[in-house]
Amino acid sequence: MVIVITGPTATGKSDLGIFLAKKLNGEIINADSTQVYEGMNIATNKIKDTEGVVHHLFDEKKLYEDYTVFDYQKDARRLIEDILSRGKIPILVGGTGLYINAALYDYQFSEKAHEKYEGVSNDELYKRLLEVDPETNIHLNNRVRVINALNYYLENNKPYSEKEKSSKLLYDTIFIGLTADRDILYYKINKRVDKMIQEGLLDEARNLYDLHIKTKAVMTPIGYKELFRYFDGEVSLDEAISDIKTHSRRYAKRQYTWFNNKMNLKWFKTNYEDFGQTENEVLGYVNKEIKERLNEND
Repeated sequence: MVIVITGPTATGKSDLGIFLAKKLNGEIINADSTQVYEGMNIATNKIKDTEGVVHHLFDEKKLYEDYTVFDYQKDARRLIEDILSRGKIPILVGGTGLYINAALYDYQFSEKAHEKYEGVSNDELYKRLLEVDPETNIHLNNRVRVINALNYYLENNKPYSEKEKSSKLLYDTIFIGLTADRDILYYKINKRVDKMIQEGLLDEARNLYDLHIKTKAVMTPIGYKELFRYFDGEVSLDEAISDIKTHSRRYAKRQYTWFNNKMNLKWFKTNYEDFGQTENEVLGYVNKEIKERLNEND
């Protein structure tokens, strides 16, 4: 049995993961593409207190190292098999939907080198993708996935969207999604950004800026690139913070689109006033699902 806890940013995924791991003898596997890198803590909202629960795939890579969805697929599956072999429950926690699906479904990623498409705009790449895969659900600005889909077509002579439809789940999995009313969620996102600033996000971003590292690892998380513009004198600090909040809210919206199109989640509304209620509701559902699935296999 594998459990997935996902949903948009600021809904309490990490706390719920620790709660379930304690109750169900589980170990957590990070499913956030930015938290795999060390040195980025505040902007990525990396867990500070694991409360004794084993956490995997955090701080695994240096900022200058590449780490692809193919790498994650291999690492996550290896960990899932290891955790299951020890009689424990793997719990994938994070908001990177592509990572979760790559780990749990029979997605096939090629290790072959392909054209890098350097200098080709997102609009042109997307136009090329639509020519070979008009049914694609990939977002125009998700450059990495657009390139992966183009390369998949070159290698297999069939659309990537067909491959996604035919993918099968490799593990018996319970999918949990945390959600909130949009107004409340956006308020929580804004307050989280304010808290990040108070906790030292400005210093964390400045340290990265001074290292002159602008790899994908650094430029992907929301928080650094916005503050880099402030350090460059292009915007004021207030404008940079406002941009972080705006981009975070937009990211949450994109996450919802992905989850609704790509995952079959059991949604639970986050109770911010009494998160224990949310935890117990999810635990009750998970225990019920485990019992029913065990009975089906008898």
